[in-house]
Amino acid sequence: MYDDTATPTPDENTGPDGVTRRSALRSAGAVGAGLGLGAGGVLGAAGPASAAPVADEAPRRRGTTMANVPFERRTTVRVGMIGLGNRGDGMIDLFLALPNVRVVAVCDPVRAKAEKAAAKVVKAGQPAPALYTKNEDDYRNLCKRGDIDFVYVATPWDFHYEMCKTAMLNGKHVGVECPLAMRMDELWDLVDTSERTRRHCMQLENCCYGRNEMRVLRMAHAGLFGDLLHGAGAYNHDLRGLMFDPDYYEGPWRRLWHTRLRGDLYPNHGFGPVGNYMDVNRGDRAVSVVSVGSPALGLAEYRKKHMPPGDPSWKESYIESDRTISLVQTAKGRVIRLEHDVSTPHPYSRINSLGGTLGLFEDYPPRIYLEPTNTNDQWDDFTKYAQWDHWLWKEHSNPPGGHGGMDYLMLFRLMQCMQLGLVPDFDVYDAATWTAPVPLSHLSIRAKGAPQQIPDFTRGEWKKARPGVDSEKPKA
Repeated sequence: MYDDTATPTPDENTGPDGVTRRSALRSAGAVGAGLGLGAGGVLGAAGPASAAPVADEAPRRRGTTMANVPFERRTTVRVGMIGLGNRGDGMIDLFLALPNVRVVAVCDPVRAKAEKAAAKVVKAGQPAPALYTKNEDDYRNLCKRGDIDFVYVATPWDFHYEMCKTAMLNGKHVGVECPLAMRMDELWDLVDTSERTRRHCMQLENCCYGRNEMRVLRMAHAGLFGDLLHGAGAYNHDLRGLMFDPDYYEGPWRRLWHTRLRGDLYPNHGFGPVGNYMDVNRGDRAVSVVSVGSPALGLAEYRKKHMPPGDPSWKESYIESDRTISLVQTAKGRVIRLEHDVSTPHPYSRINSLGGTLGLFEDYPPRIYLEPTNTNDQWDDFTKYAQWDHWLWKEHSNPPGGHGGMDYLMLFRLMQCMQLGLVPDFDVYDAATWTAPVPLSHLSIRAKGAPQQIPDFTRGEWKKARPGVDSEKPKA
């Protein structure tokens, strides 16, 4: 079930569509409970809308803050990997390309995937890793090992919360692909667990390390945009073909989320970079979100054109808005627009824009207009600002791996922080904040656009300025 490329072998707990009974029940009833709604309220397109916002009051802290907490310094970082489908299979190559990083254990219920990953480790000149392939719960045994410093999670969203918590309770730092979790109670529990165990839980938001994103970040912090006013980010990516491909998303777990929630299922790629520009959790914070959504027509239209009669997808009823638009307000009054659309035909875009009193940057394609340089109402060439590139991009002008090199730079920087005993560029508070629009946008749409309060996961620490992704190059 961790592998998002292959269909698992059916057994007594697996339904005809390949979804395990355990994950189906968890995704239905438990998601509803975490949103403050009954299971029927989440899964059904009809039903009363809940206008009650999530309480802004933080639960009592049971540990101490993880803000500005450095890693323990270590010469070599020992990694355990959970989930070896599309994402995990690609990321293991990057872990193996990093200096002083060892992959000591890999986990996936599909043994062939784990064996493929192990072969890569051996080919890279490292000892063969331990394999954990018995069942969906074998990741717990990986987390119990005493020779792992960092657990990497690349599994379907349903599993992120349990795997992150298990890693921390077993003394491991953990990094997870987005989103962090799907429910508000899970987000709070991961914050509390990080604080109690003194282990970092990080959203591995690769888009924060994109070249354009890091350049704009440094320019914003240098004051080139003046006082910041607004920004926008998105995940607008036509995934219809992949979501109906039986060999791509196992289960098919990703498409099934479109039968459960109406809101923004994947806000992190847009929210993370813009939140960094505005120092969210580092001098400002996100306080509320208002969301609206279009009708859910795209997946049904695609199914009608491409899927044969009798395909399991014909039993599905889609409620996820084809286009979700959310407005996040910050404590300083700034506005962040988030969009999500994976169900209609359109070119790929993360929007990635930032505006202030001195001008504006917009991406896809990248263009800029800044006073006093620009005064003719014409976009300027963003390549003129290459001197503002982050030191990571100056040191690694052609990084390996996918997504334009941002994956590699993200892992390089994370492993560097662990090896040198530095504070990570982002922490559990960022992970929870960037993910909060998942359940809150659903509630806002059901409540006809009523504002939903975004909790202060930092419990007041956001008022203190502190470093983030706009880091200084280490001297050691």
